[in-house]
Amino acid sequence: MTFIEDFNLLLKARYSIIYISTNEEDRLEYTIRNCIKLGKNRAVYTWDFIDGFLNNPNKKEIGKRNPLQALEFIEKLTVDNPALFLLKDFNKFFSDITIARKLRNLSRLLKTQPKTIIIVATKVDIPDEIRELVTVLEFNLPDTNEIRQELTRLLNLLDQDLEKTDLENLVRSCQGLSIERIRRVLSKIIASNQIIDNSSISIILNEKRQIINQTQILEFCSTSQTLDDVGGLDNLKLWLDQRTESFSEKAVSYGLPVPRGLLLVGVQGTGKSLTAKAIAHDWQLPLLRLDFGKLFAGIVGESESRVREMIRVAEALAPCVLWIDEIDKSFNQNDAKGDSGTTNRVLATFITWLSEKTSQVFVVATANNFEVLPLELIRKGRFDEIFFVGLPIEDERKKIFTVLLSQIRPESINDFNIEQLSKKSADFSGAEIYQAIIEGMHIAFNENREFTTNDILHGLTEIIPLAQLEGKKIQALQQWALSGRIRTASSTL
Repeated sequence: MTFIEDFNLLLKARYSIIYISTNEEDRLEYTIRNCIKLGKNRAVYTWDFIDGFLNNPNKKEIGKRNPLQALEFIEKLTVDNPALFLLKDFNKFFSDITIARKLRNLSRLLKTQPKTIIIVATKVDIPDEIRELVTVLEFNLPDTNEIRQELTRLLNLLDQDLEKTDLENLVRSCQGLSIERIRRVLSKIIASNQIIDNSSISIILNEKRQIINQTQILEFCSTSQTLDDVGGLDNLKLWLDQRTESFSEKAVSYGLPVPRGLLLVGVQGTGKSLTAKAIAHDWQLPLLRLDFGKLFAGIVGESESRVREMIRVAEALAPCVLWIDEIDKSFNQNDAKGDSGTTNRVLATFITWLSEKTSQVFVVATANNFEVLPLELIRKGRFDEIFFVGLPIEDERKKIFTVLLSQIRPESINDFNIEQLSKKSADFSGAEIYQAIIEGMHIAFNENREFTTNDILHGLTEIIPLAQLEGKKIQALQQWALSGRIRTASSTL
């Protein structure tokens, strides 16, 4: 059900106290007044601590700096006409026993009268004493239709037309912003560019970056890497290529379910994080990076609320890619035994969301140690697929060298012996190959000359790959992947 449908239903059922959490007071009040116009006429009174009741026709400033007097006004007002009372930030006074007791007494009276109290706050904060009296109603950020209407209104004011495709791109880029934020960022665009067009998206994304960084949980990442920058991983690339249009209107009309996400497991330095960045770039979606360590706060119960806040922000910005790097370090069950159950509660909240989410949030999680992940996280239904990313074989190492050297020396790529380099780099990961190239560049730079194949070969000898340091462990991991219990990202291992 939509907010309007839920709200009207609660009014018809004579719910006496409704609690709505939002940062958009003006938009909420506008929406409520529209609901009233469409249904039965009701008087609407708004109160805040500084000004009291603003639209009281009988007395000015009643309830000013006096929340108890505001409740007494509601109690004494005649019941000739149904009435709504919007009390802004009233949750700040719940700790006062006088206010809590008055609300409990008033709720009995409101059941017999056509009066409804609506408490408007920025977050849900309800004490146990009145929890049974209050019904919480969610007021989401504007949906695509509201955003489209607002953009169309502003374009009409500017006497400007946009192609349908450009308008839809702007609508999608504005998802996750409040109406007020949209108006401000569009004013900024007009001030700098004089027009609103497809190039305005970058300014809108910068606005989103500010909002996300304010949460101190999620990070908005800019990325220029593509899947072409990832050497090898043919199976994974094919799987991703088949889902490039999964978030389009065409896919929705076809009946395709929203993709849930990927879990990439394997050896360190094999391109798992790079793949997450490339997915967002190639699918033209915002990339949000989640640091799970920031979710675990010191106050009891705050970690779970931070998870819910993370989910709210990610879903508000959908469609997007949510990247969780090294998730195994956060949900290591061996490390979670002495934390009073916080990790288990955070895990329960997170995996429930993974299973039940219908929003267009594509989760890409990476892990180096598959064994420590809890079974409830990796079972089917949490992620669409789990891929193993192993050490690159010779053909994949050729592609990795080609990609890296093309980025560093695009004009002289043919001067390097890729065949020889790929043969001499057995058991090297992509990250270690890159480091060997950098080592070779340092050698040549200090000798004031251009680096060559021999310099990179020397760099390879200077680096001890992880496969040699942890040989038995990585070999066992590779063998486990070949056992058929997990899908491999490469066509051959």
